[in-house]
Amino acid sequence: MTNQNSGDQSLCGLSRRSLLESAAALLSIPFVAKSTVAWAEEKLAGSGEVIYFSYGGSFTEGIRRYVFDPFTKATGIKVIDATGDHPGPLIEAMNKAGRIDWDMTTLGPPYLEMHKAGMFAPIDYGIWDPESIEALPPNTRLNKDAVVGYSYSMVLAYDKRAFPKGGPKNWVDFWDVKSFPGPRGLYAAEAKFNYVSALVAAGVASRDIWPLTDDKLDRAFEKLNEIKPHITKWWSAGGEAPQLLINREYAIASAYDGRLVSAIRQGAPIKFVWDGAYLTNSYSVILKGGPNTANAQKLLAFMNRAQIAAGWTLGTGYPAPNPDQLKYLPAELRPLLSVSPENASKCIIEDTAWLDAKRADGKTNIDHIQERWTTWRAS
Repeated sequence: MTNQNSGDQSLCGLSRRSLLESAAALLSIPFVAKSTVAWAEEKLAGSGEVIYFSYGGSFTEGIRRYVFDPFTKATGIKVIDATGDHPGPLIEAMNKAGRIDWDMTTLGPPYLEMHKAGMFAPIDYGIWDPESIEALPPNTRLNKDAVVGYSYSMVLAYDKRAFPKGGPKNWVDFWDVKSFPGPRGLYAAEAKFNYVSALVAAGVASRDIWPLTDDKLDRAFEKLNEIKPHITKWWSAGGEAPQLLINREYAIASAYDGRLVSAIRQGAPIKFVWDGAYLTNSYSVILKGGPNTANAQKLLAFMNRAQIAAGWTLGTGYPAPNPDQLKYLPAELRPLLSVSPENASKCIIEDTAWLDAKRADGKTNIDHIQERWTTWRAS
């Protein structure tokens, strides 16, 4: 691990020059560059609206400021917010009822099953800026009806105050309670993150993590049995782990990268590392049969411009996939992001297709590994 761990860079204590550079980058997004505005006015201008479903709160507020409002200003198309917790069940309900009430969203692993059911419209790459297509890593363009909207990671985070001489650098250190003492936290709800962390701690190479066969699960549980007595609280809500680190109720914990980025930018005394981070994606989709499909295609094309991708990242803390966005982001923010090539090379990418695949007993792999987790947690 180098000294440029993501958590080693906070937005506090910046030099005057870096502050000015950061301010310039931040201001460049809401007031979108003339080149992007001119392109949108020429290629995407229209009228009417597009209805976008997201999670509400600061997440939606950030997207509105950095993405939706600039889109409306450049194209004349209004973006209407629909908000809620999880879009998957709502999409299924709308399809069952035969009435699609909104146009776009970002969707996690349930995408695969819905894709198979034909719930999404093909993406019109013909209206995209060619540079946006070329910049996207090939694995972020899925089938013909989805593109990665943003990535999120489960990483190892720690309280800097607990380790003034240097904190843990990987999951092996998380399990090393003698060298790195203190209360620990892991995510209660989703088993997949903890299995991968445990296997990394057990010495399994990143390339050999997937698939999570039963023998690998057995090995993961051996490691989890070791650390279980040191888990003082199994966190459940996304903001809980950073807050417990700030409160000194945790010394070390797993946590979502976006939550940590937000906390660090507000001055939280937290660091996090990318070695062995679990990286997964949320996919941008356009609902088949939505009320404003043509406008949704335009919004999706706009969102994947490099400068607008940077705006998404600034607004949410979770990076959009276009790596060209890095030149529009504050220098102090770049090392905190999985889209940074150095960090991306250290991540373990989720094998979503394997998780979604059916077993001989008819259950999906994700259901199977979750059932084993639930039994273990209760023991």
